[in-house]
Amino acid sequence: MRRPEKGEGFEDKIAAIGIRVRKWITLHGIALNVEPDLAHFSGIVPCGVSDTRYGVTSLADLGLPVSMAEVDMMLRREFETLFGAGGLSENHAVGSTANAGP
Repeated sequence: MRRPEKGEGFEDKIAAIGIRVRKWITLHGIALNVEPDLAHFSGIVPCGVSDTRYGVTSLADLGLPVSMAEVDMMLRREFETLFGAGGLSENHAVGSTANAGP
């Protein structure tokens, strides 16, 4: 996400997509920074890019205060628009880390 208020050429990461393949099994996921404590990212180099023009942000940091429930509803709506409603069950929140396995 471009951040011109921080200076020319500044961009912040707000989300990540991950894919892992192990023993012919795929694992995948998405992370969206809703309202984390951004200080926790001070020791992380996002995507291995150490240039100080590139940082981390969140929806809250951008002035978009939303709850996880609202994010879940939006992600579910957009997912179902693209892929249909058959792939999601009610007990698995789309954006929740509560469903993450080991």
